[in-house]
Amino acid sequence: MGLAYLALGDSYTIGEGVEPAGRWPMQLAAALRDIGVAVDDPTIIATTGWTTDELEAGIDADAPQGPFELVSLLIGVNDQYRGRSVDEYRPRFTALLQRALAFAADRAPRVLVLSIPDWGVTPYAVASGRDRVRIGQELDAYNAAAAAICAEHDVAFVDITDLSRQLGGESVMLAEDGLHPSAAMYTLWHQRAFEVTRVLWAEPTR
Repeated sequence: MGLAYLALGDSYTIGEGVEPAGRWPMQLAAALRDIGVAVDDPTIIATTGWTTDELEAGIDADAPQGPFELVSLLIGVNDQYRGRSVDEYRPRFTALLQRALAFAADRAPRVLVLSIPDWGVTPYAVASGRDRVRIGQELDAYNAAAAAICAEHDVAFVDITDLSRQLGGESVMLAEDGLHPSAAMYTLWHQRAFEVTRVLWAEPTR
């Protein structure tokens, strides 16, 4: 048995439209093993379309048993998609981050959060006719709130939103649905998460 890893999220964590090995948490676990960290493939609690409250319910249903040596969290895009305000998102994200910390035995260096990518750059968004500038602005507000909450809890916040904006409209970076990332995009995400995680593993836990 290796070290336990719990990945919490939505379609971006479960990897809608990609093979399991292409999911960014799976790629992250493999990268850690490559440097000698004996981490298991992640236990994933994530479903396409989940909002913050639906992830809460999913965690309750699965009842994962910690402690985990690594916990990742990426959630919020579906809250934004459904028109929820950042003021609604903030307390729900806070509650999920606190649960993530509890799963890591309150060791902040064992938790990391990824920012929400900007789906407004995708062909799906273009075809939808929705205001793509507004999508970006709302996601910026969500991410700013999440980053601030992470800072309050000494949790690493990994910004991958710029990658989605730079490359997220390219066909090679998209799954067949023209909305969700491909394994190639997830590789870029996991590389950023890996650089942060590698530093976190070197820190003393508390």
